[in-house]
Amino acid sequence: MNLLENYIFGRIFRMFVAALIPVLAIIWVTQVLGRINLVTDSGQSIGSFVALATYMLPTLIPVVMPFAVIIGVTQTLQTMNNDNELAVIDASGAPRRTVYKPALILAGILCVVSFGVDNFLEPISRYGMRKTIAATYADLLSSVIEEKAFRKIDDGLYVQISERMQGRVLKGLFVADSRDPRFEMIYYAREGAVDESGGTLIMKDGEIHRKIEGRSVSVIHFDSYSFDLSELSASRGQATLRAGDRDLGFLFNPDPNDPYYKEKPNDFRAELHRRLTDWFFPVTFALISLMVAGSAHSHRERRLHPLISALFLAFVFRWSAFYLANRIEGGVNSPVQLYGFMIVINLLLLAGIYRSVTRLDRDSLFPRFADSCVQFYGRLVPGRAKSGGAA
Repeated sequence: MNLLENYIFGRIFRMFVAALIPVLAIIWVTQVLGRINLVTDSGQSIGSFVALATYMLPTLIPVVMPFAVIIGVTQTLQTMNNDNELAVIDASGAPRRTVYKPALILAGILCVVSFGVDNFLEPISRYGMRKTIAATYADLLSSVIEEKAFRKIDDGLYVQISERMQGRVLKGLFVADSRDPRFEMIYYAREGAVDESGGTLIMKDGEIHRKIEGRSVSVIHFDSYSFDLSELSASRGQATLRAGDRDLGFLFNPDPNDPYYKEKPNDFRAELHRRLTDWFFPVTFALISLMVAGSAHSHRERRLHPLISALFLAFVFRWSAFYLANRIEGGVNSPVQLYGFMIVINLLLLAGIYRSVTRLDRDSLFPRFADSCVQFYGRLVPGRAKSGGAA
């Protein structure tokens, strides 16, 4: 990059960092505070809280980065336009890629970062976070909850223990789970225990009452039943690895014998195509910024601040992509629609940028032609050109 491109890249990068850090911090704090009661109520140390907060961070970075890109690029270009820097760049005859190149280079670098975090770091952090939560629930059940008293674990989730024995053995276990609005689950067990790993609650000699709205209650008797304590959801005796916990290699070639894959194969399919598209969002958001604020304009041309327009388009695009990915998970849409949507949107953004460039060239065509005619006439008739200029 030349000197001018380095100058623009530096300004965009500083604005990107200034937007990324506070937004990421706010979202991170809100997510951590949602789990702080669980950690404090179970008597966990500050180390467990820090570990849980650290595991949450990689799941937020790919979501926040594209919006920080659009804020950084749009705000920088708008500031340069207000200071007439874009007009000076155009008047100097510099090509439009002088403005576009720094933003796209930064977006390309962030695409690589997003791909790495999405496909390698985030699955590890998700699994670590679920293990930490499982250990927290295990301590909560085995040592913190008072005997013969109902304890609210989460919204719609209550636990009651009649007696606590040695070795994490629990007598008279009752669990009421109404978190899913589609049905209610009630579990009774004569005995329960947390396994040695602290990740699974094993219930013995009990019943499951399942109530679906509009239907009768179904009752299931069991000799042994187990829960994944990271979600307090049935895990059929083993730790559950969901689609978001898997690496990219497993998503490309899932194990057909995996219990969760056999139960919900569309989740793995949707997760794969979500990861193969989400990493490109920084470039798409940079194109939105360049289309909205990439050319010089007067204050009378635009009554709405370009950042508002850019963020509105970004939110519409992000919501649409999220909707299409969820449709794949529900088995309604095929991945072709998601990829087609991404390709069409990026082509439309490129067309909008090209239109703004050609409009700029067309608007400046007559002034350049007039200046050329005056210069040519001055070379042919120097005396008249001087007298005309003096007059």
